[in-house]
Amino acid sequence: MSSKKRYEDLGFAKLDFSRASRTGYHEVIFGEGKSIKQAGDIFARLAKDNETVILTRANPEMGDYVLSLCPDAVYHPTARIAEKHNRAKSPVGFVAVATGGTADEPVAEEAAVVLEAFGSRVERFYDIGVAGVHRIFDNLDGLKKANCIIAVAGMEGALPSVIGGLVSVPLIAVPTSVGYGANLGGVTTLLSMLCSCAAGVSVVNIDNGFGAAYQADMINKMVAKSGGKLRI
Repeated sequence: MSSKKRYEDLGFAKLDFSRASRTGYHEVIFGEGKSIKQAGDIFARLAKDNETVILTRANPEMGDYVLSLCPDAVYHPTARIAEKHNRAKSPVGFVAVATGGTADEPVAEEAAVVLEAFGSRVERFYDIGVAGVHRIFDNLDGLKKANCIIAVAGMEGALPSVIGGLVSVPLIAVPTSVGYGANLGGVTTLLSMLCSCAAGVSVVNIDNGFGAAYQADMINKMVAKSGGKLRI
């Protein structure tokens, strides 16, 4: 491929090889809606030029196919992610990923695995929802040490508001589709998070762990580059 060529046409996909030079991040593959062969072949082609390759929303069959093409890749079934990155590099900074309940873990793991592939240090604070609010306070010291927090919750989505009122760092809220009928597949959670009375809370789309991880990684690395001096 010519160094001047910005993308490569595989016939079924046009791979953006100039994205890292524009944004600092290589193209990430969204697996849902693609065939197993399409997802795996894109992964293998990107892996020839990129140190970090991530395939999200990958079912187990996609994971098996990726591993057959790239034995150094890893498939994470809970996160539904296949990825490869340089594991010899030390992770930077600190991003906390918290969940309201165990049912939110697949979305949280999508965020955590993406962050780790990007090179951020991650600590998980799972099942600390507001139904047992003492669990938040028991983990508050750890949450406060993070450069950025991702709070993942379903139901009424209260977790980000509670944590957001207790910490001095940016918080990214991720609504999940976990909940009974009036949750409306996560719409109620999304609206609740958008209406948070805690300042410093931003919100991504329903079940969008990847989007939260991307934003959190940018924040974390900005803090790391500044020597940890961005806090007020």
